[in-house]
Amino acid sequence: MPTNSVPISADHASQPSDWWREAVFYQVYVRSFFDANGDGVGDLDGIRGKLDHLVALGVDALWLTPFFTSPMVDHGYDVADPRDVDPLFGDLAAFDRLLAAAHEVGIKVTIDVVPNHTSSQHPWFVEALAAAKGSPARARYHFMDGYGLDGAEPPNNWPSIFGGPAWTRVTEADGKPGQWYLHIFAPEQPDLNWANPEVGADLARTLRFWLDRGVDGFRIDVAHGLTKPAGLPDMRVENVALLHSADDDPRFDNDGVHEIHRMIRSVVDEYPDRMTVGEVWVRDNDRLRKYVRPDELHLAFNFRLTEARWRADELTDAIEQSLETVAGTGTPTCWVWSNHDIVRHLTRFGDGLVGERRARAAVLLQLALPGVAYLYNGDELGMPSVDIPDEALTDPTWERSSHTERGRDNCRIPLPWTAGEPPYGFSPAGTPTWLPMPAGWAPLAADTQRTDPSSMFSLYRTAVQLRGKHPGMAGDLEWVPAPAGCVAFRRTGGLACVLNVTNNPVRLPAGLPSEVLLTSVPLIDGLLPGDAAIWLC
Repeated sequence: MPTNSVPISADHASQPSDWWREAVFYQVYVRSFFDANGDGVGDLDGIRGKLDHLVALGVDALWLTPFFTSPMVDHGYDVADPRDVDPLFGDLAAFDRLLAAAHEVGIKVTIDVVPNHTSSQHPWFVEALAAAKGSPARARYHFMDGYGLDGAEPPNNWPSIFGGPAWTRVTEADGKPGQWYLHIFAPEQPDLNWANPEVGADLARTLRFWLDRGVDGFRIDVAHGLTKPAGLPDMRVENVALLHSADDDPRFDNDGVHEIHRMIRSVVDEYPDRMTVGEVWVRDNDRLRKYVRPDELHLAFNFRLTEARWRADELTDAIEQSLETVAGTGTPTCWVWSNHDIVRHLTRFGDGLVGERRARAAVLLQLALPGVAYLYNGDELGMPSVDIPDEALTDPTWERSSHTERGRDNCRIPLPWTAGEPPYGFSPAGTPTWLPMPAGWAPLAADTQRTDPSSMFSLYRTAVQLRGKHPGMAGDLEWVPAPAGCVAFRRTGGLACVLNVTNNPVRLPAGLPSEVLLTSVPLIDGLLPGDAAIWLC
């Protein structure tokens, strides 16, 4: 349980122009946060209605997943109109209300943009399907002739991230099979052709539309995948079966992507105090570093922590590699444990009581590191990933993989707000939620945790607020010699963090500050228990 607490206040200090450099961001998966209109799906007014939860937690900024007009094949990442709100989530007036309310309590608002692809119901793609081969309408996407007899084979061997081939053949106006179009994700998400200047001009229009409304920044979806190599060459045969990318995957991290990020940066820089963060699944440090050059992204997600096991050597290496990536760039590292695309870290760490204990320690490690921290909604409640019945699965991966990959529904279960039975205050009693909520989640409910000083929420709240106010959090990271199975470092501001990933209590390293600022669980006779972390100052 927390050994100390700090006052809770909505009075965020005025933030400098680089407000994002040490910010704690909170990712809102809009569908799953809170349902204000009673249809079983989270919405924009629902987020506004729960801002008190976010103020109490002490976060600096929100990242909202897509809420734009969409047929919802990929739950909003298939965008039909990037400059309007889907009725499922509200309307532009609801967005403006949320933005104003968040700003009033000192919380920044950033939103997703999806520049790699559109929905197949986007007016551009509808026009392309009706147009002839070689038309300007088709030039906005990747339409190509197939190989083999009558062009019956796809243009190359690329697989879709969601399973199956990355190509779909269209039926032409004469009723005959015709060209193929590229979709790295679902067939309903055709990839845009960034060699076409219309594509960049339209994204710039979208950015300015939301910047003019007052948004504080953007998360760039698939930021490493926007451009494709000339000729769209085959990928290595041994990599074709991979749903996710290999280091030499021609679908991703092509050099032309950097010109796009320079364009995005030039637009965002027209507006004071705004920022961008890219979803960049690139493992090579030198390649990843290019995305955060001074004229490109302000931040890039580094996913090394999400890929590390609960081992001191792997966690240490993940931290070192992440810091090395941004060394000399002037940009901080983004630390993340969970998001809407991966199994929640509590479950990755072992689930149940073991996973909960490790998750408590993990947040102290994350929030003690220099840079930017991203929390995923529900992390602060100790939510696990949940396998739901086959018939309730909604992720396109389930169908595209012929029911061999269950997809990401497990980490997108709606949040429990009040104790009792499902839907735990997420929606009105009796309303089916868009994903089923399991029985037995009353102890996770936000209203219960906010008054329990030993809860996961109370730990997060104390840690987030100390991180923002304690002078010891300033400065760079210096490693400290630690017992086997431990990770230990000190910030140059004075705060020290020790993480014990073993099963046994250990003595704290010599030479560290003596005052205990916060622990994930109580010390035992002065020893740090197994699967625990401590802050000292």
